[in-house]
Amino acid sequence: MSSIRHSKIDALPSKHRTGPGNYEYIRRDFVPRGTANQCVVSIYEIPPMKCAYPYHYHHKNEETFYILRGQGVLRTPEGERTASAGDLLFFPAEEGGAHKLTNTSETEPLVYIDFDTANDLDVAVYPDSGKIGVWG
Repeated sequence: MSSIRHSKIDALPSKHRTGPGNYEYIRRDFVPRGTANQCVVSIYEIPPMKCAYPYHYHHKNEETFYILRGQGVLRTPEGERTASAGDLLFFPAEEGGAHKLTNTSETEPLVYIDFDTANDLDVAVYPDSGKIGVWG
């Protein structure tokens, strides 16, 4: 990417993804994967009582969430805690950064900005299912 970006969140195209099970989100990519050298920036909207991804961690990529609206439960290796609008959350690479964010509202979406590093090769580990994902 060789130009400055400026946009309103609502002007970004959205991608809706559902399932399996309790997973669902709407994602709006501000800096999509592959367009910048070192970062990816997306806005996630998690419907009531859903989560975007299973409990996981990355081997290389780091993530930072800034919660814009709503409230949820954040699961980490240290246990569960509430996360709500105005909170900043950082997830380092490796097991210590494992996380899952679930919207606990029965009526309101949970909306956050997801700032990620963008390594050429990354592996995500999903401890609950014993699965892995590889990006490259």
